[in-house]
Amino acid sequence: MRIIRKRAYARAGLLGNPSDGYNGKTIAFSVRDFWSEVTLYDWHTLEIIPSQYDHGRFRSIHELAEDVTSHGYYGGVRLLKATIKRFVEYCDEQGIQLHSQNFSVRYDSYIPRQVGLAGSSSIITAMLRCLLEFYDVDMPLEIQPSFVLSVETDELSISGGLQDRVVQVYGGMVYMDFSESQAQSINGITHYHYDYLQWSADLPLYIAYHTQLGEPTEVFHNDIRGRFNRGDSTVVEAMKQFAQFAEDGREAIKSNDIKALSELIDANFDTRQRIAQLPQWQIDMVETARSCGASAKFAGSGGAIVGTYDGADMLATLTEKLGAIGSRVIAIHPVDAIES
Repeated sequence: MRIIRKRAYARAGLLGNPSDGYNGKTIAFSVRDFWSEVTLYDWHTLEIIPSQYDHGRFRSIHELAEDVTSHGYYGGVRLLKATIKRFVEYCDEQGIQLHSQNFSVRYDSYIPRQVGLAGSSSIITAMLRCLLEFYDVDMPLEIQPSFVLSVETDELSISGGLQDRVVQVYGGMVYMDFSESQAQSINGITHYHYDYLQWSADLPLYIAYHTQLGEPTEVFHNDIRGRFNRGDSTVVEAMKQFAQFAEDGREAIKSNDIKALSELIDANFDTRQRIAQLPQWQIDMVETARSCGASAKFAGSGGAIVGTYDGADMLATLTEKLGAIGSRVIAIHPVDAIES
């Protein structure tokens, strides 16, 4: 019996987000502390096994309400189904003949939910990797992020941009340029310009996420998208500025200029705050980190932050102060491109 296991890791947006959905530029990196894993093995029928987040039995109405607050209304089964459907369509479009062997598939996710660390796309990415190996299909790496995004946007109407999917497919730290001039197509699927960044072993990055509160991506992105589409000059100019932060940040990372990187991180959040009404508890996370001397910005759509710190003592203070408002701090260490 063949058993295939594939992982995709959480990601943190370091600079430029949320311009990834607006032809901007971003930098993001993999967070190896958290991952989703999909396991696929030969079976006599095609079977999808629900995980702990897909259950429908509760001890009380209060437990149900708490579960929905923490995990949303849907688990990962819909993500697996949508990925399989889109994969079949892709293979049909490319004239790829799939063998008739069936499989059973299950998933587990160890990524904190609804705090902007890209849990949903990690499940889809891991599922895609399983399908590619099971059916021995060669899908170019460049278009895999766009495929994953199409599963979410076209099949499930989940708002998002390419940043999360790029870094989860590529691994490590990646600079992404989504300018229209960078658009290319392979097999009818558009991709953009993606570069690996080598980051210094002494680059002091951390992430922190709230252990109780979260906010789905759609809450933030939908409003900004509408304003952007209407030509709101504040939002349009902000997206250009986000892209410049990423471009400048790439140079700061290459030269290991931590001071410049820290200033860009702070400026990224300040710009975001000017174009959006943000929940106070999320602002509190950033302000608490800054009060410790660290830089801070959202790692994604909200609920997690990322930044730089100066030494072990500051990291300890960050851990204490952010812990006091319900957030967990993790020091990030550089990694190369991650094997699935």
